[in-house]
Amino acid sequence: MFLVNWFWSTLNYLGLSKKSARIIFIGLDNAGKTTLLHVLRDNKLLVHEPTRHPQAEELVIGNIRFDAHDLGGHEAARRLWSYYLTGADGVIFLVDATAEDRLGEVKKELDSLMADKLFSTVPFAILGNKVDVKGALTEPQLKQALGIADQVTGKAGKAVPEGTRPLEVFMCSVVERGGYQVGFQWLANYLP
Repeated sequence: MFLVNWFWSTLNYLGLSKKSARIIFIGLDNAGKTTLLHVLRDNKLLVHEPTRHPQAEELVIGNIRFDAHDLGGHEAARRLWSYYLTGADGVIFLVDATAEDRLGEVKKELDSLMADKLFSTVPFAILGNKVDVKGALTEPQLKQALGIADQVTGKAGKAVPEGTRPLEVFMCSVVERGGYQVGFQWLANYLP
C-alpha cells in the first residue's frame, strides 16, 4: 500500500495524476533516462550499464501511461527516434549537462526531431541532467549550446500560439532527485 500511495503522491506532485498520455523519454546514452525511469517507477536509484540495444518499457500507474524508450546513443538507434515519437503527446528529452563534448550530437538530433513536421506541436521538456556535478552547464549555457534560446516558450505553462511547439529547458539532478518535477508539471499543462 505504501508503494501505491507513493506513486499517486508522486504523480500528483508532477501534475500527472489525472492525465492519460503517451510520453516518450529520449536522449543520448548516459543522459540519465534509465535512472530517471527507475526513480519514477520504483523510487530506487541504481547504477545501470549503458544501453546497448533498444529497450522499451511501459509504465502504467492509474490512468497514466508512460511509454519509455531507451534507445541508446549510437547513430543507428537515433534513426528510430522519430518512429517512437509517432503518436506521442509529449517528450522528455534528457541531456547530460556535463558532456560538453557531446552537445554537437545532441543539437543535431534535437534539430532533426524539431524539424519534422509530424511532431511540430508535440511539447518538448528538455531536462539538463547532472547539475550536481561540478562543471555542469547552466540553463542559459545549455539553451545557447542547443540553439534554442530564442525558441523556448516560457515556464509558466501558458497557451502558446497556434502551430507553436511548447518547448522549455529545466535543469535537474536525477541522482539528487530534484529539478525534473518542475519539467513534468510544465509538460502536464500541454497534455490532453
